[in-house]
Amino acid sequence: MDAPRPTSTPVDTDYPHDTHPGLVPGIAVDEQRVRYGTDRLVFGIAAALIVGFIIWGVTSTESLTAVSGVALTWVVSNTGWLFNILVAVVLAFLIYLGLSKYGRIPLGRDGEKPEFKTFSWITMMFSAGVGIGIFFFGPYEPLYYYMNPAPGAADPETIEAMHKAMAQTLYHWGFHAWALYSLVGAAVAYGAYRRGRVPLMSSIFTPIFGKDRVNGWQGKTIDMLAIVATLFGTAASLGIGTLQIGRGVEIVSGIGDIGNSALIAIIMVLTIGFILSAVSGVGRGIRWLSNINMTAAFGLAVFIFVAGPTLFLLNFLPSATFEYFGDFFEMMTRSASWGEEAAAFSEAWTVFYWAWWASWAPFVGIFLARISRGRTLKQYIFATLAVPFMVCVLAFGTFGGTTLWMRANGNESITAETSPQDLLFEVLHALPLGSITPFIAMFCLAVFFVTSADSASLVMGTLSQRGNPDPDKKVTIFWGLAMMGIAVVMLLIGGNEALSGLQNLIIVSALPFAVILLFMIAAFFKDLQTDPAVIRTEYAQTALENAVRSGIDEHGDDFALSVEKAAEGEGAGAAFDSSADEVTQWYQRYDEDGNPVDYDYESGEYADGWTPETGAIRAVDAVDTERSPRSPVDVDHDGDQQPAR
Repeated sequence: MDAPRPTSTPVDTDYPHDTHPGLVPGIAVDEQRVRYGTDRLVFGIAAALIVGFIIWGVTSTESLTAVSGVALTWVVSNTGWLFNILVAVVLAFLIYLGLSKYGRIPLGRDGEKPEFKTFSWITMMFSAGVGIGIFFFGPYEPLYYYMNPAPGAADPETIEAMHKAMAQTLYHWGFHAWALYSLVGAAVAYGAYRRGRVPLMSSIFTPIFGKDRVNGWQGKTIDMLAIVATLFGTAASLGIGTLQIGRGVEIVSGIGDIGNSALIAIIMVLTIGFILSAVSGVGRGIRWLSNINMTAAFGLAVFIFVAGPTLFLLNFLPSATFEYFGDFFEMMTRSASWGEEAAAFSEAWTVFYWAWWASWAPFVGIFLARISRGRTLKQYIFATLAVPFMVCVLAFGTFGGTTLWMRANGNESITAETSPQDLLFEVLHALPLGSITPFIAMFCLAVFFVTSADSASLVMGTLSQRGNPDPDKKVTIFWGLAMMGIAVVMLLIGGNEALSGLQNLIIVSALPFAVILLFMIAAFFKDLQTDPAVIRTEYAQTALENAVRSGIDEHGDDFALSVEKAAEGEGAGAAFDSSADEVTQWYQRYDEDGNPVDYDYESGEYADGWTPETGAIRAVDAVDTERSPRSPVDVDHDGDQQPAR
């Protein structure tokens, strides 16, 4: 269904393109005449920082680990309160948006249909945001809290500790984590598909910083930080996934320690896979892999559920979920103010997770924006909060619940002393088909590896190519190889120790993003307040209130409503300045050189004949010529000027 066209606006106004700000149907970035291409400053500095980190790691592993460890300790000790406040504020803000009038705003033009079907949309967000964590931390984290409960929560290895352990796990992986991703994704998607801005982290801040600063060094700094955080965050996760796949190979083959050479070979094979997926495009590559991924992971979870302690899990999952909601605010308030033990637990686990999720927010958020075009803000918010949470309940409840049951029933090999990469295979070995299921687990890990890296390479390509939603394949491949290079180097120079140091750097890099995310709330909300749909709603409320009061006052019960011109200063928009720059400048159209160009919002056509389908100026007819002083031309644009989609 085509978006509704605005009706004509009186000619005595000074609105851009003679269109009232309340009648703009929205602007998609692919309707804008944007020159995409590599931002040499953003790309160059980000690449230099990456090379610097690699050289540092190669020449001094001990220094990298020591410095990052000290920095991590300072961040979690002195700014933990900031991360706790951040996740709470972001979650509350999103719930408010979803339930308020702003929830009806589409992440696209008025009447635009979603780009992806619901199932593919959900599986893509699940694969990109959760991924390897289910298999790496799913069996381990609840077991750790069961044997080492949070201060004041319960006594170790008791029934109460079992439920508290699962509640704490869901707290770290559920609503709060996805609130950070959801905020970034909503703000980017709204800007790109409703306001016509390029899908960059920096573009979100246009309402409060202005276009000049966003296009200047301030905006470029934000985008560079997003690239660095995404690259290092993804590389660390790929390294973790590789270690677990490698451990699986050791167990199923019985050959013992396979060494770094085999781990590097695993990384290279999987890197080839995600590069092929990335260059095939989001529609064919990521969607296809995500659907396979969901099916395989779901199948393994169902097997564990059926072959494991089914009756126990049927009772445990709902009980643990209600325990989570019951302890929700208690877990939110567990901080350094409750003493040294609570401070140590919060710094080691809760603040660590909040910072890690904040460092992943640019990557996952921008990817969520890419796949959520056409959804309403309400649909988007509650899908990105509720769906991943339900998946976490089922996945962590099944993997972690089985681990807890085994430990509680005397299986001494199931212990928190076991490494996370070992524990999954210990659980599978204790169940039927223990010689087959490890292969399925390794397959799932490999696909998670590919989809996460695939998504990250596309996002980094977008950030380094001035917001191009479909970045150049060569740039995408470069970032894929960069991720592989960092993961390989970290394995070569120290294995787990180097990866631990890299994870510390990720947490430290999240501190500036915590501040950025707080400013993002203000910028996004300011944008929404001047949305055309919101303007129309406010006009309608004012007009209806005034009309009903006037009708009752003048005619009692016997009146009807009609629209007619009111005296200046007495109409529905009397309290609203519809000619202010903050509500009109955003929908002024420009050509590729930044010059204002005429555009007809009623017909959806540029006066000079430029079309988003071809990215070129077509020969205009006589009617077009009368509307535009420019001469009819037929120009083919180069690759940097192709439409976004």
